[in-house]
Amino acid sequence: MKAVGRLGQFLGLSIPALAVIMELSGRITSGPMLGMLVFSICCFGIGRILEGTSQA
Repeated sequence: MKAVGRLGQFLGLSIPALAVIMELSGRITSGPMLGMLVFSICCFGIGRILEGTSQA
């Protein structure tokens, strides 16, 4: 579970950079970019909870 939590945190940190790059290149507009940012916050939060509650 700890590895899954860390993966969620990694996704939560990497998705915003990907969203900004996609928006700057013109592939997506501001609406989908905002959706990706909300999704990344959820991924990071859930990953943090999973990592924090997992047993060593």
